[in-house]
Amino acid sequence: MGKSYSSIPTDTSEWITKQKMFFVATAPLSRDGHVNLSPKGLDTFRIIDDKTVAYLDLTGSGVETIAHLRENARITFMFCAFDGPPKIVRLYGNGEVLPKGDDKYKQLAAHFNPHDAARSIIVVHVHRVSHSCGYGVPLYEFKSERDHVDKWTAAKGVDGVDAYQKEKNGLSIDGLTGLV
Repeated sequence: MGKSYSSIPTDTSEWITKQKMFFVATAPLSRDGHVNLSPKGLDTFRIIDDKTVAYLDLTGSGVETIAHLRENARITFMFCAFDGPPKIVRLYGNGEVLPKGDDKYKQLAAHFNPHDAARSIIVVHVHRVSHSCGYGVPLYEFKSERDHVDKWTAAKGVDGVDAYQKEKNGLSIDGLTGLV
């Protein structure tokens, strides 16, 4: 039987920090818009307190999460146990986009390892935490993080990454405002 909470319990917080991967889901208000679900890793998730989480958003080919949060703030994270006892945890909340260079970004950046591909920090105010069994989630063995984004940013350089963001991350696939 699933359980839910209005804040992140300590044992759940400890479990989340051990996970190597998480998923982020957002959606636009339009019923014709595209729901976005993205896998994340690279040690980019942090629990700030029992009602606040954040992740370092790295440059990508799309900008759906940022665009959806700017439009309606709704976001859900999902963590799955891929080893050990089965478990799924979802964090529901309202998110805020802190673009690189923003004063709040600079304050929170100390929580993360520096990354040349960073484009924003997503801060989420959690209002619901749910646990479910995860019996259907298969067991996987973690091998390592991928280094592709590091190689890509090194090849592009800071100016190249900025140019890529301006070209590719201005609008979502539904035409919503992404990076400004």
